Amino acid sequence: MKHYIILLLLLYIGPYGWSQQYTTKATASNRVKKMFERVEHYSAAEQYDEALEELEKILKTDHHFLDGWLQRANIYFDQRAYEAAAADYRKVLDMEPTYGSKALYPLALALYNQDQFGAAVPYFEQYLATGIRQEATRQRVEKYLSNARFAAEAIQHPVPFAPNRLPATINTPNPEYFPSLSADGEALVYTTRIRNQEDLYISYWRDGAWQQGIPITAVNTDQNEGTQQISADGRLLVFTACDRKDGMGRCDIYYAERQHGGWSKPSNIGPPINTGAWESQPSIAANGQALYFASNREGGFGGTDIWVSYRQPNGRWGKPENLGPTVNTSGNDQSPFIHPDGRTLYFMSDGHPGFGGSDLYKTQRNPDGSWSIPQNLGYPINTRQDESALVLSLDGTTAYFSMRSNEPASGPFPTRSDIDIYTFTMPEALRPAPVIYVKARVVDAHTQAPLVAKVEIADLTMQQLYATTTTDSDGTFLVCLPLGEDYALNVRCEGYLFHSEHFALSAVTAQRTPLLLQIELVPLSTTPTAARTITLQNVFFETGSAQLRPASLLELNRLKTLLDEQPQMRIQLNGHTDNVGKANDNMLLSEQRAKAVYDYLISQGIAAQRLRYRGFGDTKPIDTNDTPQGRERNRRTEFEIIFN
Repeated sequence: MKHYIILLLLLYIGPYGWSQQYTTKATASNRVKKMFERVEHYSAAEQYDEALEELEKILKTDHHFLDGWLQRANIYFDQRAYEAAAADYRKVLDMEPTYGSKALYPLALALYNQDQFGAAVPYFEQYLATGIRQEATRQRVEKYLSNARFAAEAIQHPVPFAPNRLPATINTPNPEYFPSLSADGEALVYTTRIRNQEDLYISYWRDGAWQQGIPITAVNTDQNEGTQQISADGRLLVFTACDRKDGMGRCDIYYAERQHGGWSKPSNIGPPINTGAWESQPSIAANGQALYFASNREGGFGGTDIWVSYRQPNGRWGKPENLGPTVNTSGNDQSPFIHPDGRTLYFMSDGHPGFGGSDLYKTQRNPDGSWSIPQNLGYPINTRQDESALVLSLDGTTAYFSMRSNEPASGPFPTRSDIDIYTFTMPEALRPAPVIYVKARVVDAHTQAPLVAKVEIADLTMQQLYATTTTDSDGTFLVCLPLGEDYALNVRCEGYLFHSEHFALSAVTAQRTPLLLQIELVPLSTTPTAARTITLQNVFFETGSAQLRPASLLELNRLKTLLDEQPQMRIQLNGHTDNVGKANDNMLLSEQRAKAVYDYLISQGIAAQRLRYRGFGDTKPIDTNDTPQGRERNRRTEFEIIFN
């Protein structure tokens, strides 16, 4: 009986005993060991077919050879046959769980590379639980785990995404990428690569379609130009060029200006933006006061970081500031695009939770200057492939970006590059704040000739200068205005009276049509018969009072400057009201308001004998008093030149 029991135990345990139910390299027979040495030799030489053939022989000889199953899984993984690799890794773990330190991580990666993110999560977790000694390895596994958790959730909640390729006037058999767009949507600049030569091209929107893209010959050279952005007003082009004689590092940021219908010769933007490091991928704010770019300069958090330089009062660029650890990671954060709203930044990163590789993100600057936690744009905008930088239209609804096409060649291109420029409708939750633009033409009030004038936009809510520009040679300018603030526009030209406009956008939240203006400046040499009154559009009083509001000071100081520059000028200040209330009360209030301006100018050093004031009450309306908008126009303060 005793011998019978021993025999049953031996049959159950098998030839290897309790602790060696499965063979390893150490316990294998000499014949299997020699065969496995050939497998290792073939694998090291990447002769995978020979290695797999040897492994088939081994596993037929010894089906329980753990190292054989593990090696075959590794070969399948190297061949990117991830499904077969995962099956073999699972078999190894089923046979011997103590092989987890060897099989858990590659199994998780094999599942991850098949987009089976949810299935990969527990294996990453189990591998971390084995206790990883090397800090770099632990951080890498934690990043994969973070990405897998994010991706598994994102795929369950896809965002709308229907990309459309731009027409053949832009996309050609060559690669086209890095699009940028003017605020009015009328100019599209992009990079084209022809025989490994990168140049900048521009296409114009005419008659409802993009016209044939043409090279920007004044900027292009026999070297590479790329990663560019055209400014909101279409008059400045910032781009990247590498290995130039006037360069400061491997790649620098350059700029060219649109002048008299053409582009100026490019110039290196210089220090402190460019250094001996790599600077690239510039994005200039719509008001021209900030330049965002990517760099691997010292002081960052990882490979490449996003930096910003602010324009100083003297017009020069200030010392660049790192956007900080909320935006920048230990990986590569790059390709910034600052939307014309001035606070929404889109960028590309491989350091934040995503699908792996480079994903696209959105962050917004908070009122205190900090940045919000970057938001992944979601699936399928982002995938396991490296996504490309994008830009958005002014209204935030249309994104322009480049991507590799999975579509077969068609249309006029029997063969084509797989990188083209596409558009898609940005999901509403991912859009920036609404923005409109002011597009105006400044002319002489008498001759209608275009004028080169200085334009200033002030943020009345913050009581600070928002943007400055000059009109083009044709007298035109374009300025973007984010909604939610009130703005003052001032236009001045030597030899002319200044002109002001008021844009009340603080209560506006929905997208509006652009503001198109014709601004006529009155010459200082105007005769009395041709004189015009100038409305001070940005002089404000407390309701029913002659108390000046602080937001009025910007406009009044411009009037004071005009009087300083024209010491012989004498003016009369006129006050007006709407017809609400009693006529006598309105007459008194209008006079008191005109006197408040009079008193302020005297307090600023303007001689009293150069000024006088008068109230007209509601006797000189310029609009109807039957609507709130009309009454608002009628409540105004003006000045006119005194000729006697």
